[in-house]
Amino acid sequence: MSLADDDTHAVRGYSIAQISLHWLIAILVFTQLIFGESMTAFVDAAEEGEPVSALDAKLATVHYYFGIAILALVVVRLALRLKNGVPPPPASSGALELAGRISHWLFYVLLVAVPITGLLGYYVGDPYGEFHTWAKPVFIALIALHVAASLYHQFWRKDGLLMRMLKAQ
Repeated sequence: MSLADDDTHAVRGYSIAQISLHWLIAILVFTQLIFGESMTAFVDAAEEGEPVSALDAKLATVHYYFGIAILALVVVRLALRLKNGVPPPPASSGALELAGRISHWLFYVLLVAVPITGLLGYYVGDPYGEFHTWAKPVFIALIALHVAASLYHQFWRKDGLLMRMLKAQ
C-alpha cells in the first residue's frame, strides 16, 4: 500500500493503537500550542544574554521533549497506517472526501516538519525557527477545521465518522 492512494483494504475501523496514538499526539500538540511561548522566551533570553525565569526554562524543556515525542509517535502512527490501512471515508461528495484527505495529509506533514524545524531552529537558527513559529497558526486553523468537520459528521450527517476515532474496531 502506498501513502498516496490511501488504500483501505476492507478495514472497518481504527485499531486501539491507532486511536491511542491519535489522542496522545493530539494532547501533546495541544500542550505545545499552549505552552510553546515559553520556548520563545527561553531562546530570546539566551540570545540577549538575559536571565530566564525558572518556569520558562522548565516549560521550554518540556516543549523540547514533547516535540521529539510527537515526531517519534507520528512515525509509529504512519507505520501503523501503512500496515493496518484506514477505514474508508463515509459516503459523501467527492469534494468533502478530497478535503478530508488533504487535511489529514497536511496534519502529517506538519506533525513531521514542525518538530524537525523546531530542532533545526534551536540548534541552527533561522529560517527554521521562523518556519516553526509560523506553523502555530496553521496548526490552530487545521485543528479548528478538523474539530468542525468531526462535529459536522457526528451531528449533521450522523454517519458515525467521529465514533471511529473513539471506539476500536
